[in-house]
Amino acid sequence: MNTLPEAPLGRPIRLAVLISGGGTTLDNFMRKIAAHELDARIGVVISSSSECVGNQKAETYQLPLVVVERDEYDSVHQFSNDIFAICRQHDVDLVLMGGFLCLIEIPQDFEYRVLNIHPSLIPAFCGRKFYGGRVHQAVYDRGAKVSGCTVHFADNQYDHGPIILQRAVEIAFEDTPHEIAARVFEQECEAYPEAVRLYAQGQLRLNNGRVQIIR
Repeated sequence: MNTLPEAPLGRPIRLAVLISGGGTTLDNFMRKIAAHELDARIGVVISSSSECVGNQKAETYQLPLVVVERDEYDSVHQFSNDIFAICRQHDVDLVLMGGFLCLIEIPQDFEYRVLNIHPSLIPAFCGRKFYGGRVHQAVYDRGAKVSGCTVHFADNQYDHGPIILQRAVEIAFEDTPHEIAARVFEQECEAYPEAVRLYAQGQLRLNNGRVQIIR
């Protein structure tokens, strides 16, 4: 089921943000919204653990926060059902995975309504074992000359699904993994909100598994 808007929403897009860590993606979206660079509102933050540092940020921003403890579930299916039930309750248009490390199953009514950002140029350095600093260390160890970030529609596999945007950064031989991470994160901060803007403006089309951007 293709649920992509074909015209501008004409109102702030309603977002759910899924977190498992420090909430840096949440910070970035709140900054963009406050600066009027993104016409959006965050309807709910869903955390996979009560220990997430990002939970405190959600509370500081006075955003609705729901903790859905992954460790309390025996199956991905039931875990996912509860997450998307919350998204429906808050009537969100789009679900953003913001450093969310748990695999989820996306129900039909949220197909092409879940976005993820990954800190590499997919299909390089991606998959279940590649997240956070592990990605940038792997890029460094391999001696890659280019890295970057990828925003894509999420499906039921890690770091998979149609690619919306990619931003590349060059890597110098002397760059450390930390420096690579910082440079990539600068691009993440621009690419993720841009992908949301394109979605909200009805500028994305799907064609044989590929995303076309209508300018």
